[in-house]
Amino acid sequence: MRLATFNLLHGRSRTDGLVDSRRLTAAVAALDADVLALQEVDRGQGRSGNLDQTALAAHALAACEHRFAAAVVGEPGRQVRPLTHDDDGHDEPRFGVGLVSRHPVISWQIIRLTPAPVRAPVYVPGSRGGLVLLQDEPRVVLAAVLRTPHGLVTAAATHLSFVPGWNAHQLRQTVRALRALPAPRILLGDLNLPAGCARLLTGWHPLGRRPTYPAGRPRIQLDHVLADRQDRHRLPPVTAVRTPLSVISDHRPLVVDLG
Repeated sequence: MRLATFNLLHGRSRTDGLVDSRRLTAAVAALDADVLALQEVDRGQGRSGNLDQTALAAHALAACEHRFAAAVVGEPGRQVRPLTHDDDGHDEPRFGVGLVSRHPVISWQIIRLTPAPVRAPVYVPGSRGGLVLLQDEPRVVLAAVLRTPHGLVTAAATHLSFVPGWNAHQLRQTVRALRALPAPRILLGDLNLPAGCARLLTGWHPLGRRPTYPAGRPRIQLDHVLADRQDRHRLPPVTAVRTPLSVISDHRPLVVDLG
């Protein structure tokens, strides 16, 4: 079983900054993942051709199951509004996470995480970049109980806050919520935390240790595949870990093979 997590940067190219659905499809197809967690995913956004990028990824993998979970309505960096459990944004432009599976899904669950209450400095690359104060946005966890050849497995996708300390708070919330779902449990996503911090905060076992950011010359691992240590023995052993350079995004995907 191949697991992968990939921050898509809404499909933007590393070289020319353009969004091309053919590039996104090729990048996802190259991963050949059985379970794929996606972050920074667009649905109905003009900047990415008004596409459902999660559905596009599912088609690229010939996957039988997929779902998108919006964190906000609107285009990030402009006017956005948060979502609630009773509001999914309907047909408005949305931005969030996705989960794609070649294995049947027994059930889905969405967990909403509140944004940090304060602005935080973030480095923005480019000639007009530098340190800027940004307001955090709501985050979301999308979990699925899968029927796999190894039995039931809970897989969850998320993208946590960039605000130091608040991402740790969200990670603890996420782990507590996932413990209510069937074991074994796997968390995939961009946690905006280095590997050592993610392991210490959760007690969960990292299935792959490789730097993933920035894509050109990765120096830090922000993207993770973690397994609950309590039921790690119920998963097959890790046989390969890789972080291939992709044609899109400022992150490298993290790919973990279980044999």
